[in-house]
Amino acid sequence: MLLADLLNVRWKQIRYDRIAWILFMAVVVLILLSAVMQRRHDFIASVQIDIKPLAGGASLLSESTVRQRLVGAFGNALRGMEIGELDLLRVEQAVEEDPFVANADAYIAQNGALHLRVEQREPVLRVLDNNGGNYYLDKTGAMIPFSPLHTPRVLVATGHIAPYTADFLTKKKNTLRQTFQLALAIQDDPVWSVFIQQIHLNQAQEFILIPLIGDQKIFLGNLRNVEDKMRRLKIFYKEGMPYVGWRKYESLSLKYDGQVVCR
Repeated sequence: MLLADLLNVRWKQIRYDRIAWILFMAVVVLILLSAVMQRRHDFIASVQIDIKPLAGGASLLSESTVRQRLVGAFGNALRGMEIGELDLLRVEQAVEEDPFVANADAYIAQNGALHLRVEQREPVLRVLDNNGGNYYLDKTGAMIPFSPLHTPRVLVATGHIAPYTADFLTKKKNTLRQTFQLALAIQDDPVWSVFIQQIHLNQAQEFILIPLIGDQKIFLGNLRNVEDKMRRLKIFYKEGMPYVGWRKYESLSLKYDGQVVCR
């Protein structure tokens, strides 16, 4: 076969549509890279802050407080900064240092605006211990200070409760940990969450529950078999209390197995 015939055969095997597709994709990639590089040199046009409200619609945190956090971390240079120079993770971390913030997500919109979505910590328990502690805890056990914007109405814990420490949930015999666990159990129950308004820990390290309705105190004792104790209490309120009235008893004790002792 002649050399010319060999060249002719090779040219016939070439797929011109494939070459065109490859060239097209290369052009697209170049355009995208150019757009990305250009965008990196654009500037932050504005800062938009969206604070998710608490379950009741209130807020413990203001937009101005979030902006102050950003000024503390970046100065006044955040607006007007080149997009390529902005570390979004650092923005999120600066906002999450606020004790009212559970999570922050930052992203850049197409118009060059920096958007911040802020999730607040939701208080589930207020603690007033005998050591002078007065604070809130969220569902993760993180401390929340008082806010000038809103006072949450949540379950209250009082008495001989251990002072707050960041690692209290890791301490098995810690009374704050036990109180917090009891509070979560009450919050998770659709009946007790609206019926129990206070947890008190007395000097003997026994838990006492104070209901919203009635004058009695509910002596729970320790947290051993607490699920069974609360089950017995629910049966008593459903089957016994309607016949004698809510003001009949001064106290109810669940400390003894299988019993509800009334006084």
